[in-house]
Amino acid sequence: MRLTGALVRAVLVGIVIATPSLLLSHPNAESNEVVALLALFAAVLTFVEYAVVSPSLIEFRDAPPFNRIRILSLFVTVFMLTMIARGVTSATPMTELVTAVGALIGNAMDFPFSPVRLVTNAAPASTPTESLILLQASAGMAYLVSLVTLAIFLIILRLWNWPSQYAQFNVWINLPTFDPTVGGDVVKRLTRDAQVNIALGFSLPFLIPICFYYATDVFAPLTLGSAQTLIWVMALWAFLPASLFMRGIAMHRVAQMIDAKRSALSRAASRALQPA
Repeated sequence: MRLTGALVRAVLVGIVIATPSLLLSHPNAESNEVVALLALFAAVLTFVEYAVVSPSLIEFRDAPPFNRIRILSLFVTVFMLTMIARGVTSATPMTELVTAVGALIGNAMDFPFSPVRLVTNAAPASTPTESLILLQASAGMAYLVSLVTLAIFLIILRLWNWPSQYAQFNVWINLPTFDPTVGGDVVKRLTRDAQVNIALGFSLPFLIPICFYYATDVFAPLTLGSAQTLIWVMALWAFLPASLFMRGIAMHRVAQMIDAKRSALSRAASRALQPA
């Protein structure tokens, strides 16, 4: 059963990575080979992480739907951005609808110092107007998906009391990169790491475009010269902050669970020591 689940997850991860290459027409065979190699590597890594008893990289493996929400969010983002890029050469009602929604959100969020405005401002001054419109629509769509992802996760956290519904929730298996033996109190460290992740999740949508702005020689050809690169840059620009937000919220939730467990054990021990 574990191997079957790991295999299914590995195939899904490979499909997510290969989606732009499958839906866009690219005569460059080398580009398709690179995408296939990356998809294979990610699929093998996912299979190994879910097949072994104790993972080494993937967090919250045994606490669904945390990773399911993240991979679904990434797939929806990549698929929507692929539809926008596909509409440039092969317009269909689907691509026109997605592009219109992305343009609407992009225009609504295009105000001073907003993440979308920073993304468009990071493009070179010589960028054609059509490319700027495409960039704005892609940024708007990617940011919309990330906001919806966070809303869904918060709803699940509130209604399902995630991850408390899992009686056998193992903190150390679900946080394999967190070493409980290093540093001070575990609850304080988890809370601190949660705050750092939330702060990064809030800052990255603003910091990434600024970094691109000061690296124009790299940003311009990568973003506007290749449809696949544009898709992945915009997808990661929106997905990474949302993923960090989710990780920070989840770690804070785990810290609350540990603290509540300690308090319950302390009260039980106090009652046991009271004289009859």
